[in-house]
Amino acid sequence: MDIRQLQYLVALARERHFTRAAQSCDVTQPTLSERIRQLELELGVPIVARGQRFHGFTTEGERVLKWAQAILDNWAALKHEIAQIRDGDDAAAGRLTIGVVPSALPIAARLLQALRQRSPNIDLVVLSSTSEDIRRSLEEFSIDAGITYLDNESIDGLLSRPIYRERYCLFVRSDDPLAGRTSIGWAEAANHPLALLTGNMQNRRIIDRAFRTAKASPRTRMETNSLVTLGASVRETGLATVMPEYMAKTLAMAEIRAIPLVSPTVEHVVGIVAVDRTPMPSLVTMALETAVQLAANDEAAAEALAGDEAHALPC
Repeated sequence: MDIRQLQYLVALARERHFTRAAQSCDVTQPTLSERIRQLELELGVPIVARGQRFHGFTTEGERVLKWAQAILDNWAALKHEIAQIRDGDDAAAGRLTIGVVPSALPIAARLLQALRQRSPNIDLVVLSSTSEDIRRSLEEFSIDAGITYLDNESIDGLLSRPIYRERYCLFVRSDDPLAGRTSIGWAEAANHPLALLTGNMQNRRIIDRAFRTAKASPRTRMETNSLVTLGASVRETGLATVMPEYMAKTLAMAEIRAIPLVSPTVEHVVGIVAVDRTPMPSLVTMALETAVQLAANDEAAAEALAGDEAHALPC
């Protein structure tokens, strides 16, 4: 068994096609097929379901694939760390790929900026993903870390660090009759025509649960998988939407108002997740540490603001 055999296997899983997998590995299709067949002989189990075309992996093949993905990821991490030692470079460098749920993309930008300040040599790849896609990509080692909800759906088996608490507002256009409100209940908000994220997004599942808790059925007139599109829809169509409260600062649109949603008050913890393993790749360790520091800085800032407001109160 060698690294190339495992690379061919992972390429086949990615491409789901023998010829495309071979092209991605810069070898001929017979070469790729023969090396995978050799791997089957070495392990003594069938890996690929046989046929004229690719029909998937056997049960044994699925287990071999998971090991192959883990081995290749560790191989890449080893090469990266050895290169740092060889070159005498103390600063972290390399590529870090992070999957982020759409509602957390603005917060992810802050984390990535903090990472770049800590080590300017990092190349960052940010992918907007659903929470299910993030978990699957982590298991396949196609991403290094994810930013997702920590307390709404299972993240068993993953290492996690909280970054912030997500709270929700109803966003309306400034000429909307509700624009002057200081808060609004979920039940009343459900009566306004809404644009919401699609049902495969965990944020949407949180919102739907809040409406059900309020015994309300929202009037959903448009769905999208983009927060930017939601904001534009509020401005252009007069629809309202439900988004995290920090989106008010991100959108920075004078013609949009954010009204805190209450009854019930809904909060969820968003943080960074990664596969728990030893040794942990240095870039992933740095991302986890930076997330902890970012959360601590935000907490300290909030406490300082609360203290200033308390001192400002009249005696």
